[in-house]
Amino acid sequence: MGLKYQNILVAIDGSKEADWALRKGIEIAKRNDAALLLVHVIDTRSFALIEAYDTFIGERAEKLAKDMLDNYQKQAFDAGVKEVQYEIEFGSPKVRIPRDVAKKHNVDLIICGATGMNVVERFFIGSVSEHITRYAPCDVLVVRTEKE
Repeated sequence: MGLKYQNILVAIDGSKEADWALRKGIEIAKRNDAALLLVHVIDTRSFALIEAYDTFIGERAEKLAKDMLDNYQKQAFDAGVKEVQYEIEFGSPKVRIPRDVAKKHNVDLIICGATGMNVVERFFIGSVSEHITRYAPCDVLVVRTEKE
């Protein structure tokens, strides 16, 4: 096992914790001269009821995700990261990130926020960060926001 990371995945969900995860990911990528992969998973489980009334919800969610990731990609490039890509996936974030995306891209570090869902969602479906930590094929850094 090497002491340098080569492929770093940052899970992006639009939360304040994801902003902090991106900042940490940028710094770690620069120190390691690593590639950065920004990933947003559109959680399709929440679409089942809404799609009956709004058939364009998936398209709008994808457009919002693309705009958000374009902005984050620019931040990373502007900060000096040489290789920054992003990917938008559909499904369950806690499954897709560690089991599919990380393996597909040979990721050796996943960075994610400590929270992103509210307390009720975590109770019913489990914490995404906890699931990533449990099932990831690589190191995981869980980021918490700084106290103000």
